[in-house]
Amino acid sequence: MIKNLIFDLDGTLLNTLADLRDSTNFALKKFNYPEKTTDEVRNFVGNGLRMLIKRAVPQGTNDKTVDAVLSEMKTHYREHYHDGTVPYDGILPFLRKMKRCDLRMAIVSNKANPMVQLLRTLYFDDLIPVAVGELDGVPRKPAPDMVRIAMQRLGCTEENTVYIGDSEVDIETAKNTGLPCFSVGWGFRTEESLRSAGAETIYCSPAELQEALISQVCPCKRKKCERHGNCDACRAHHHDSSRKPLTACERLEQKSSK
Repeated sequence: MIKNLIFDLDGTLLNTLADLRDSTNFALKKFNYPEKTTDEVRNFVGNGLRMLIKRAVPQGTNDKTVDAVLSEMKTHYREHYHDGTVPYDGILPFLRKMKRCDLRMAIVSNKANPMVQLLRTLYFDDLIPVAVGELDGVPRKPAPDMVRIAMQRLGCTEENTVYIGDSEVDIETAKNTGLPCFSVGWGFRTEESLRSAGAETIYCSPAELQEALISQVCPCKRKKCERHGNCDACRAHHHDSSRKPLTACERLEQKSSK
C-alpha cells in the first residue's frame, strides 16, 4: 500500500519553463551567444542548472566561461524565479487530496537547494514538508542519494514509497533508488521520449494520477469515501484487519434488526 510520495519539481509540480528560459537567455545575451527557444530550453532541463547552461552555450565552450554564464543566469533567476512559474492545473487539489489521505510527501530536485526551498515555501508550504535540492558533495539525480535524504527526512524507506516525475532522469532515478516510477505526461517531455526511456504507464493529468494512487491507498475504491476510514471497507482495511467489509445482504440484515 502506498504511503509516501516523492515528487520531482520542474515539469511535475511546477511549470517553471518560462522563467528558466528567460534567465537562460538573459545570461546568453550578456555573452553575445544566440538565445534559445522555449522548446530548446525544455530539452535542456533535468540535470541541474549547470547542465542546462552547458547545453545552451555553443558547443566547445570552456568550463570557465560556462561557469561565468551560469553565474549570470543564477543571479537573474534568483530575482525572477516566480515571474511566470505556476503549479500545473489540478496539482494543488491533487496534493490536498493526498494530504487528506495521510500520505507523506517530499520534493527532490536537481535545482539549487535555496531555490527549491523558496519554491516549496511559496507554493506548497502547507502541503509538502520536505524538499531536497542540489547539495554540495551529494550526487544529483539520477543518483539515488538525494531521494534517500528526502526519505530519511520523511521517516520512511523504499517500502510503500513511489517516485513521481516527468522525465527520463526521473525514470532512472526511481530505478536507481529501487522505487516504482509514476511518469506524468503534462511536463517537459513528450510521451514518445518517456516511452523510449522505459516508462510503462504515463498519467496525462493530476486527476488521472490521483485515481491511480487512491486505488492503491484506499483499496475499497469507493468514490464516496473522501478519506479512508469513512466506510466499512476502509475501516476494515486501515484500522481493523480482523474486520471484513459488510456485504450488501449483511448491511440490509443489520439495518432490519435495528
